[in-house]
Amino acid sequence: MKKKPFNIIAVFVIVSMGLSAFAENKSAKSRTTLTMEEFIKTAVKNDESFEEILAAQLALKYSKDLALPAKDLILSVKGQNEFYINQDRSDPGIAVSLSKLFPYAGSEISAEYSATPYSNSKGVSSAISFYFSQPIAKNAFGKAVGLQDKITGVETKIAAYQITEAYEDYLALTIVAYYNWYLAFENLKIGHSSYEQSLKLLENIKKRKKSSIALDIDVNKIKIQVLGKKENLIALEKEYDTSFNLIKQAIRYEGADILKPSNPFKFGESEVSFKEEYKQFTDSSRTYDILKLLEEKSSLNVDKYADNLLPSTNFLFGYQVSGLDFGVKSSDSNLFAGLSLKWLFSDQAGRANHEIAKISDKTTFLSNRSKYARFESDLKNLFLQLEREKKLIETGAEKIKLSKLILADETTNYSYGKVSLNDLIDAVNRIDENNFSKLGHLVRYKILITEWLRITDRLVSSKNLAVR
Repeated sequence: MKKKPFNIIAVFVIVSMGLSAFAENKSAKSRTTLTMEEFIKTAVKNDESFEEILAAQLALKYSKDLALPAKDLILSVKGQNEFYINQDRSDPGIAVSLSKLFPYAGSEISAEYSATPYSNSKGVSSAISFYFSQPIAKNAFGKAVGLQDKITGVETKIAAYQITEAYEDYLALTIVAYYNWYLAFENLKIGHSSYEQSLKLLENIKKRKKSSIALDIDVNKIKIQVLGKKENLIALEKEYDTSFNLIKQAIRYEGADILKPSNPFKFGESEVSFKEEYKQFTDSSRTYDILKLLEEKSSLNVDKYADNLLPSTNFLFGYQVSGLDFGVKSSDSNLFAGLSLKWLFSDQAGRANHEIAKISDKTTFLSNRSKYARFESDLKNLFLQLEREKKLIETGAEKIKLSKLILADETTNYSYGKVSLNDLIDAVNRIDENNFSKLGHLVRYKILITEWLRITDRLVSSKNLAVR
Protein backbone atom coordinates (compact mmCIF):
# COMPACT_ATOMS: atom_id res chain seq x y z
CA MET A 1 0.00 0.00 0.00
CA LYS A 2 1.44 3.32 -1.00
CA LYS A 3 2.31 5.76 1.69
CA LYS A 4 0.15 8.86 1.68
CA PRO A 5 1.94 12.16 1.04
CA PHE A 6 3.31 13.45 4.29
CA ASN A 7 1.86 16.64 5.75
CA ILE A 8 4.56 18.82 7.30
CA ILE A 9 1.93 20.80 9.23
CA ALA A 10 0.73 17.61 10.95
CA VAL A 11 4.24 16.78 12.11
CA PHE A 12 4.75 20.34 13.33
CA VAL A 13 1.62 19.99 15.50
CA ILE A 14 2.75 16.59 16.76
CA VAL A 15 6.25 17.82 17.53
CA SER A 16 4.91 20.95 19.22
CA MET A 17 2.38 19.10 21.43
CA GLY A 18 3.47 18.79 25.02
CA LEU A 19 6.70 20.74 24.60
CA SER A 20 9.07 19.96 27.41
CA ALA A 21 9.56 21.98 30.55
CA PHE A 22 12.94 22.90 29.10
CA ALA A 23 11.29 24.88 26.32
CA GLU A 24 9.08 26.71 28.82
CA ASN A 25 11.52 27.08 31.71
CA LYS A 26 14.92 27.10 30.06
CA SER A 27 16.02 29.93 32.31
CA ALA A 28 15.46 27.85 35.46
CA LYS A 29 18.73 27.33 37.28
CA SER A 30 17.85 23.76 38.28
CA ARG A 31 17.50 22.59 34.67
CA THR A 32 20.79 21.17 33.41
CA THR A 33 19.94 18.03 31.42
CA LEU A 34 18.71 18.31 27.84
CA THR A 35 17.40 15.03 26.43
CA MET A 36 17.37 14.28 22.73
CA GLU A 37 13.55 14.41 22.63
CA GLU A 38 13.57 17.86 24.26
CA PHE A 39 16.32 19.03 21.96
CA ILE A 40 14.45 18.00 18.80
CA LYS A 41 11.17 19.55 19.95
CA THR A 42 12.81 22.80 21.00
CA ALA A 43 14.86 23.04 17.81
CA VAL A 44 11.72 22.54 15.70
CA LYS A 45 9.94 25.22 17.70
CA ASN A 46 12.71 27.83 17.69
CA ASP A 47 14.74 27.24 14.52
CA GLU A 48 13.73 29.49 11.60
CA SER A 49 14.89 26.79 9.17
CA PHE A 50 11.83 24.73 10.07
CA GLU A 51 9.50 27.69 9.56
CA GLU A 52 11.09 28.20 6.15
CA ILE A 53 10.23 24.61 5.22
CA LEU A 54 6.63 25.15 6.35
CA ALA A 55 6.35 28.36 4.32
CA ALA A 56 7.43 26.49 1.19
CA GLN A 57 4.53 24.08 1.67
CA LEU A 58 1.98 26.89 1.95
CA ALA A 59 2.77 28.04 -1.60
CA LEU A 60 1.89 24.65 -3.12
CA LYS A 61 -1.88 25.22 -2.98
CA TYR A 62 -1.54 27.99 -5.59
CA SER A 63 0.27 25.83 -8.15
CA LYS A 64 -2.80 24.91 -10.17
CA ASP A 65 -4.10 28.47 -10.22
CA LEU A 66 -0.86 29.54 -11.91
CA ALA A 67 -0.55 26.60 -14.31
CA LEU A 68 -4.12 26.31 -15.68
CA PRO A 69 -6.17 28.72 -17.80
CA ALA A 70 -8.27 31.12 -15.74
CA LYS A 71 -11.92 30.17 -15.33
CA ASP A 72 -12.91 33.65 -14.19
CA LEU A 73 -16.05 35.40 -15.36
CA ILE A 74 -14.79 38.40 -17.37
CA LEU A 75 -16.79 41.61 -17.71
CA SER A 76 -15.67 44.13 -20.29
CA VAL A 77 -17.19 47.62 -20.58
CA LYS A 78 -16.30 50.24 -23.17
CA GLY A 79 -17.93 53.67 -23.47
CA GLN A 80 -17.04 56.47 -25.86
CA ASN A 81 -18.43 59.63 -27.44
CA GLU A 82 -17.85 60.06 -31.17
CA PHE A 83 -17.47 63.59 -32.55
CA TYR A 84 -18.26 64.17 -36.26
CA ILE A 85 -16.44 67.40 -37.09
CA ASN A 86 -17.94 67.90 -40.58
CA GLN A 87 -21.46 67.31 -39.30
CA ASP A 88 -21.09 69.33 -36.12
CA ARG A 89 -22.54 66.57 -33.91
CA SER A 90 -21.55 63.88 -31.44
CA ASP A 91 -23.14 60.57 -30.42
CA PRO A 92 -22.38 58.17 -27.57
CA GLY A 93 -21.32 54.55 -28.13
CA ILE A 94 -21.10 51.65 -25.71
CA ALA A 95 -20.04 48.01 -25.69
CA VAL A 96 -20.54 45.58 -22.80
CA SER A 97 -19.48 41.94 -22.90
CA LEU A 98 -19.46 39.04 -20.45
CA SER A 99 -17.42 35.92 -21.15
CA LYS A 100 -16.41 32.74 -19.37
CA LEU A 101 -14.02 29.88 -20.17
CA PHE A 102 -14.68 26.35 -18.94
CA PRO A 103 -11.08 25.01 -18.95
CA TYR A 104 -11.82 21.34 -18.32
CA ALA A 105 -14.29 21.23 -21.23
CA GLY A 106 -12.43 23.72 -23.42
CA SER A 107 -15.71 25.56 -24.03
CA GLU A 108 -16.03 29.33 -24.12
CA ILE A 109 -19.26 31.31 -24.03
CA SER A 110 -19.82 35.04 -24.26
CA ALA A 111 -22.62 37.56 -24.45
CA GLU A 112 -22.28 41.09 -25.78
CA TYR A 113 -24.35 44.22 -26.12
CA SER A 114 -23.14 47.10 -28.31
CA ALA A 115 -24.49 50.41 -29.50
CA THR A 116 -22.64 52.22 -32.30
CA PRO A 117 -23.48 55.67 -33.80
CA TYR A 118 -24.14 55.95 -37.55
CA SER A 119 -21.46 57.91 -39.35
CA ASN A 120 -23.74 59.44 -42.00
CA SER A 121 -26.87 60.18 -39.99
CA LYS A 122 -28.10 60.71 -36.51
CA GLY A 123 -28.90 57.72 -34.31
CA VAL A 124 -27.22 54.47 -33.33
CA SER A 125 -27.36 50.84 -34.31
CA SER A 126 -27.43 48.26 -31.53
CA ALA A 127 -26.94 44.53 -31.25
CA ILE A 128 -27.12 41.71 -28.71
CA SER A 129 -25.11 38.58 -29.48
CA PHE A 130 -24.38 35.20 -27.90
CA TYR A 131 -21.33 33.17 -28.87
CA PHE A 132 -20.19 29.60 -28.15
CA SER A 133 -16.87 27.98 -29.12
CA GLN A 134 -15.79 24.35 -28.62
CA PRO A 135 -12.34 22.97 -29.63
CA ILE A 136 -12.57 19.56 -31.33
CA ALA A 137 -8.95 18.87 -32.37
CA LYS A 138 -6.20 20.61 -30.39
CA ASN A 139 -7.37 20.66 -26.75
CA ALA A 140 -10.44 18.73 -27.85
CA PHE A 141 -13.08 19.04 -25.12
CA GLY A 142 -10.38 20.29 -22.71
CA LYS A 143 -7.91 17.43 -23.26
CA ALA A 144 -4.83 19.68 -23.11
CA VAL A 145 -6.09 21.36 -19.95
CA GLY A 146 -6.77 17.95 -18.43
CA LEU A 147 -3.22 16.85 -19.25
CA GLN A 148 -1.80 20.04 -17.78
CA ASP A 149 -3.96 19.53 -14.70
CA LYS A 150 -2.51 16.04 -14.22
CA ILE A 151 1.04 17.31 -14.82
CA THR A 152 0.54 20.09 -12.27
CA GLY A 153 -0.92 17.61 -9.81
CA VAL A 154 2.12 15.35 -10.22
CA GLU A 155 4.48 18.32 -9.84
CA THR A 156 2.67 19.41 -6.67
CA LYS A 157 2.93 15.91 -5.18
CA ILE A 158 6.63 15.79 -6.01
CA ALA A 159 7.16 19.23 -4.47
CA ALA A 160 5.26 18.17 -1.32
CA TYR A 161 7.43 15.07 -1.05
CA GLN A 162 10.56 17.16 -1.56
CA ILE A 163 9.49 19.50 1.24
CA THR A 164 9.12 16.46 3.49
CA GLU A 165 12.57 15.32 2.36
CA ALA A 166 13.94 18.75 3.29
CA TYR A 167 12.44 18.44 6.77
CA GLU A 168 13.82 14.91 7.11
CA ASP A 169 17.29 16.12 6.11
CA TYR A 170 16.96 18.95 8.65
CA LEU A 171 15.88 16.52 11.35
CA ALA A 172 18.75 14.12 10.56
CA LEU A 173 21.28 16.95 10.91
CA THR A 174 19.65 17.93 14.20
CA ILE A 175 19.90 14.38 15.56
CA VAL A 176 23.50 13.97 14.41
CA ALA A 177 24.39 17.27 16.10
CA TYR A 178 23.06 15.88 19.39
CA TYR A 179 25.00 12.62 18.97
CA ASN A 180 28.19 14.59 18.29
CA TRP A 181 27.53 16.74 21.35
CA TYR A 182 27.04 13.64 23.48
CA LEU A 183 30.23 12.10 22.05
CA ALA A 184 32.21 15.26 22.82
CA PHE A 185 30.68 15.43 26.32
CA GLU A 186 31.54 11.81 27.16
CA ASN A 187 35.00 12.09 25.61
CA LEU A 188 35.62 15.14 27.77
CA LYS A 189 34.58 13.15 30.86
CA ILE A 190 36.99 10.38 29.89
CA GLY A 191 39.69 12.97 29.27
CA HIS A 192 39.14 14.61 32.67
CA SER A 193 39.16 11.25 34.45
CA SER A 194 42.31 10.19 32.63
CA TYR A 195 44.03 13.47 33.51
CA GLU A 196 43.05 13.15 37.19
CA GLN A 197 44.30 9.56 37.29
CA SER A 198 47.62 10.67 35.79
CA LEU A 199 47.98 13.34 38.49
CA LYS A 200 47.34 10.73 41.18
CA LEU A 201 49.91 8.44 39.59
CA LEU A 202 52.39 11.32 39.55
CA GLU A 203 51.87 11.92 43.27
CA ASN A 204 52.32 8.22 43.91
CA ILE A 205 55.57 8.12 41.95
CA LYS A 206 56.86 11.18 43.80
CA LYS A 207 56.18 9.43 47.11
CA ARG A 208 57.96 6.33 45.84
CA LYS A 209 60.96 8.50 44.85
CA LYS A 210 61.11 9.99 48.32
CA SER A 211 61.21 6.45 49.62
CA SER A 212 63.98 5.70 47.07
CA ILE A 213 61.74 3.16 45.36
CA ALA A 214 61.37 5.20 42.13
CA LEU A 215 63.94 7.15 40.14
CA ASP A 216 63.95 10.69 38.71
CA ILE A 217 63.39 9.24 35.25
CA ASP A 218 60.21 7.59 36.52
CA VAL A 219 58.92 10.93 37.78
CA ASN A 220 59.75 12.61 34.47
CA LYS A 221 58.02 9.86 32.52
CA ILE A 222 54.82 10.39 34.49
CA LYS A 223 55.15 14.17 34.09
CA ILE A 224 55.29 13.65 30.33
CA GLN A 225 52.26 11.41 30.70
CA VAL A 226 50.40 14.15 32.62
CA LEU A 227 51.30 16.80 30.04
CA GLY A 228 50.11 14.53 27.25
CA LYS A 229 46.81 13.99 29.05
CA LYS A 230 46.50 17.74 29.61
CA GLU A 231 47.18 18.44 25.95
CA ASN A 232 44.54 15.90 24.95
CA LEU A 233 42.10 17.45 27.44
CA ILE A 234 42.55 20.89 25.85
CA ALA A 235 41.73 19.41 22.43
CA LEU A 236 38.66 17.62 23.85
CA GLU A 237 37.45 20.86 25.45
CA LYS A 238 37.69 22.60 22.09
CA GLU A 239 35.69 19.82 20.40
CA TYR A 240 33.04 20.01 23.11
CA ASP A 241 32.73 23.81 22.90
CA THR A 242 32.32 23.59 19.14
CA SER A 243 29.60 20.92 19.33
CA PHE A 244 27.82 22.69 22.20
CA ASN A 245 27.73 25.96 20.26
CA LEU A 246 25.86 24.12 17.48
CA ILE A 247 23.36 22.83 20.03
CA LYS A 248 22.75 26.31 21.45
CA GLN A 249 22.37 27.74 17.95
CA ALA A 250 19.82 25.06 16.98
CA ILE A 251 17.56 25.75 19.98
CA ARG A 252 18.37 29.49 20.15
CA TYR A 253 19.45 29.02 23.76
CA GLU A 254 20.31 32.20 25.64
CA GLY A 255 20.09 30.96 29.23
CA ALA A 256 22.86 30.97 31.78
CA ASP A 257 22.52 27.31 32.82
CA ILE A 258 25.13 24.75 31.91
CA LEU A 259 23.37 22.14 29.81
CA LYS A 260 24.46 18.54 29.51
CA PRO A 261 23.17 15.75 27.26
CA SER A 262 21.50 12.58 28.46
CA ASN A 263 22.31 9.11 27.20
CA PRO A 264 20.73 8.99 23.70
CA PHE A 265 21.23 5.25 23.24
CA LYS A 266 17.95 4.54 24.99
CA PHE A 267 16.13 6.69 22.43
CA GLY A 268 14.31 3.94 20.52
CA GLU A 269 15.50 0.66 19.07
CA SER A 270 18.66 0.24 17.08
CA GLU A 271 18.31 -2.91 15.01
CA VAL A 272 17.86 -3.14 11.24
CA SER A 273 16.30 -6.03 9.35
CA PHE A 274 17.60 -5.50 5.83
CA LYS A 275 15.25 -7.81 3.92
CA GLU A 276 12.09 -6.57 5.61
CA GLU A 277 12.97 -2.87 5.64
CA TYR A 278 14.30 -2.85 2.08
CA LYS A 279 11.04 -4.39 0.85
CA GLN A 280 9.09 -1.73 2.75
CA PHE A 281 11.31 0.93 1.15
CA THR A 282 10.66 -0.32 -2.39
CA ASP A 283 6.93 -0.79 -1.79
CA SER A 284 5.88 2.40 -0.01
CA SER A 285 8.66 4.95 0.39
CA ARG A 286 8.47 8.58 -0.68
CA THR A 287 11.60 8.11 -2.76
CA TYR A 288 10.02 5.38 -4.90
CA ASP A 289 6.79 7.37 -5.14
CA ILE A 290 8.75 10.38 -6.42
CA LEU A 291 10.49 8.30 -9.08
CA LYS A 292 7.16 6.82 -10.23
CA LEU A 293 5.65 10.31 -10.35
CA LEU A 294 8.57 11.53 -12.47
CA GLU A 295 7.86 8.74 -14.96
CA GLU A 296 4.17 9.66 -14.98
CA LYS A 297 5.01 13.31 -15.57
CA SER A 298 7.33 12.56 -18.50
CA SER A 299 4.65 10.34 -20.10
CA LEU A 300 2.02 13.07 -19.71
CA ASN A 301 4.40 15.57 -21.31
CA VAL A 302 4.61 13.35 -24.40
CA ASP A 303 0.81 13.40 -24.68
CA LYS A 304 0.76 17.14 -24.07
CA TYR A 305 3.16 17.96 -26.91
CA ALA A 306 1.41 15.47 -29.20
CA ASP A 307 -1.84 17.34 -28.61
CA ASN A 308 -0.11 20.64 -29.41
CA LEU A 309 0.68 19.33 -32.91
CA LEU A 310 -3.02 19.11 -33.81
CA PRO A 311 -4.61 22.02 -35.71
CA SER A 312 -6.56 24.57 -33.72
CA THR A 313 -10.09 23.61 -34.80
CA ASN A 314 -13.20 25.00 -33.11
CA PHE A 315 -16.89 24.38 -33.56
CA LEU A 316 -18.66 27.75 -33.49
CA PHE A 317 -22.26 28.60 -32.68
CA GLY A 318 -23.79 32.03 -32.35
CA TYR A 319 -26.98 34.03 -32.22
CA GLN A 320 -27.34 37.78 -32.82
CA VAL A 321 -30.15 40.31 -32.62
CA SER A 322 -29.50 43.71 -34.23
CA GLY A 323 -31.65 46.83 -34.47
CA LEU A 324 -31.95 50.59 -34.03
CA ASP A 325 -31.40 52.87 -31.04
CA PHE A 326 -30.19 51.64 -27.67
CA GLY A 327 -33.25 49.43 -27.21
CA VAL A 328 -32.58 47.29 -30.33
CA LYS A 329 -35.79 48.42 -32.04
CA SER A 330 -36.96 47.10 -35.42
CA SER A 331 -34.66 44.16 -34.80
CA ASP A 332 -33.47 41.40 -37.08
CA SER A 333 -31.99 38.16 -35.79
CA ASN A 334 -29.68 35.59 -37.26
CA LEU A 335 -28.26 32.25 -36.19
CA PHE A 336 -24.94 30.84 -37.35
CA ALA A 337 -22.82 27.72 -36.91
CA GLY A 338 -19.53 26.65 -38.44
CA LEU A 339 -15.88 25.68 -38.00
CA SER A 340 -12.72 27.70 -37.56
CA LEU A 341 -9.39 26.15 -38.49
CA LYS A 342 -5.87 27.36 -37.81
CA TRP A 343 -3.12 25.05 -39.02
CA LEU A 344 0.56 25.73 -38.64
CA PHE A 345 2.22 23.82 -41.47
CA SER A 346 5.45 21.99 -40.58
CA ASP A 347 5.40 23.36 -36.97
CA GLN A 348 9.13 22.83 -36.54
CA ALA A 349 9.24 23.90 -32.87
CA GLY A 350 6.19 21.81 -31.94
CA ARG A 351 7.58 18.64 -33.51
CA ALA A 352 10.95 19.24 -31.87
CA ASN A 353 9.26 19.60 -28.47
CA HIS A 354 7.34 16.38 -29.06
CA GLU A 355 10.51 14.45 -29.95
CA ILE A 356 12.39 15.90 -26.98
CA ALA A 357 9.50 14.87 -24.70
CA LYS A 358 9.71 11.29 -26.01
CA ILE A 359 13.47 11.22 -25.48
CA SER A 360 13.03 12.65 -21.98
CA ASP A 361 10.41 9.99 -21.22
CA LYS A 362 12.82 7.22 -22.17
CA THR A 363 15.68 8.90 -20.30
CA THR A 364 13.57 9.17 -17.14
CA PHE A 365 12.68 5.48 -17.35
CA LEU A 366 16.33 4.44 -17.79
CA SER A 367 17.50 6.84 -15.08
CA ASN A 368 15.01 5.38 -12.61
CA ARG A 369 16.17 1.83 -13.34
CA SER A 370 19.71 2.97 -12.55
CA LYS A 371 18.59 4.69 -9.33
CA TYR A 372 16.75 1.58 -8.15
CA ALA A 373 19.93 -0.46 -8.52
CA ARG A 374 22.01 2.23 -6.80
CA PHE A 375 19.58 2.45 -3.87
CA GLU A 376 19.86 -1.29 -3.30
CA SER A 377 23.65 -1.14 -3.47
CA ASP A 378 23.90 1.89 -1.17
CA LEU A 379 21.57 0.36 1.42
CA LYS A 380 23.45 -2.95 1.35
CA ASN A 381 26.70 -1.10 1.97
CA LEU A 382 25.11 0.94 4.75
CA PHE A 383 23.76 -2.24 6.33
CA LEU A 384 27.24 -3.79 6.18
CA GLN A 385 28.64 -0.71 7.94
CA LEU A 386 26.01 -1.10 10.66
CA GLU A 387 26.92 -4.75 11.15
CA ARG A 388 30.60 -3.82 11.26
CA GLU A 389 30.01 -1.17 13.93
CA LYS A 390 28.00 -3.64 16.04
CA LYS A 391 30.91 -6.09 15.99
CA LEU A 392 33.38 -3.32 16.83
CA ILE A 393 31.20 -2.23 19.77
CA GLU A 394 31.17 -5.80 21.10
CA THR A 395 34.92 -6.08 20.56
CA GLY A 396 35.49 -2.73 22.27
CA ALA A 397 33.57 -3.87 25.36
CA GLU A 398 35.73 -6.98 25.58
CA LYS A 399 38.91 -4.94 25.17
CA ILE A 400 37.88 -2.56 27.96
CA LYS A 401 37.14 -5.49 30.25
CA LEU A 402 40.51 -7.10 29.53
CA SER A 403 42.46 -3.83 29.71
CA LYS A 404 41.05 -3.16 33.18
CA LEU A 405 42.19 -6.59 34.32
CA ILE A 406 45.61 -5.98 32.80
CA LEU A 407 45.91 -2.59 34.54
CA ALA A 408 45.07 -4.16 37.88
CA ASP A 409 47.72 -6.83 37.36
CA GLU A 410 50.31 -4.38 36.04
CA THR A 411 49.73 -2.08 39.04
CA THR A 412 50.36 -4.97 41.41
CA ASN A 413 53.36 -6.18 39.42
CA TYR A 414 54.86 -2.68 39.33
CA SER A 415 54.53 -2.31 43.09
CA TYR A 416 56.65 -5.46 43.42
CA GLY A 417 59.08 -4.35 40.74
CA LYS A 418 58.10 -7.14 38.37
CA VAL A 419 57.34 -4.81 35.41
CA SER A 420 58.70 -1.47 34.25
CA LEU A 421 56.95 1.87 34.59
CA ASN A 422 56.55 1.89 30.81
CA ASP A 423 54.38 -1.24 31.06
CA LEU A 424 52.18 0.45 33.65
CA ILE A 425 51.84 3.60 31.52
CA ASP A 426 50.92 1.48 28.49
CA ALA A 427 48.22 -0.28 30.54
CA VAL A 428 46.75 3.07 31.62
CA ASN A 429 46.77 4.47 28.10
CA ARG A 430 45.25 1.30 26.71
CA ILE A 431 42.13 1.75 28.84
CA ASP A 432 41.71 5.35 27.63
CA GLU A 433 42.16 4.30 24.01
CA ASN A 434 39.60 1.51 24.36
CA ASN A 435 37.09 3.78 26.09
CA PHE A 436 37.41 6.42 23.36
CA SER A 437 37.18 3.74 20.67
CA LYS A 438 34.07 2.01 22.02
CA LEU A 439 32.24 5.31 22.55
CA GLY A 440 33.15 6.42 19.03
CA HIS A 441 31.74 3.20 17.56
CA LEU A 442 28.55 3.54 19.62
CA VAL A 443 27.91 7.04 18.31
CA ARG A 444 28.95 6.04 14.80
CA TYR A 445 26.40 3.22 14.91
CA LYS A 446 23.60 5.58 15.98
CA ILE A 447 24.51 8.08 13.28
CA LEU A 448 24.40 5.27 10.71
CA ILE A 449 20.97 4.25 12.02
CA THR A 450 19.82 7.84 11.54
CA GLU A 451 21.17 7.80 7.99
CA TRP A 452 19.41 4.47 7.32
CA LEU A 453 16.09 5.91 8.47
CA ARG A 454 16.64 9.07 6.43
CA ILE A 455 17.44 7.21 3.22
CA THR A 456 14.51 4.79 3.66
CA ASP A 457 12.12 7.70 4.39
CA ARG A 458 11.32 6.46 7.88
CA LEU A 459 12.91 9.15 10.00
CA VAL A 460 9.70 11.20 9.73
CA SER A 461 6.18 9.78 9.67
CA SER A 462 2.74 11.37 9.83
CA LYS A 463 2.16 9.96 13.33
CA ASN A 464 5.36 10.60 15.20
CA LEU A 465 9.09 11.19 15.02
CA ALA A 466 10.30 7.72 14.20
CA VAL A 467 13.82 8.21 15.48
CA ARG A 468 15.65 5.16 16.83
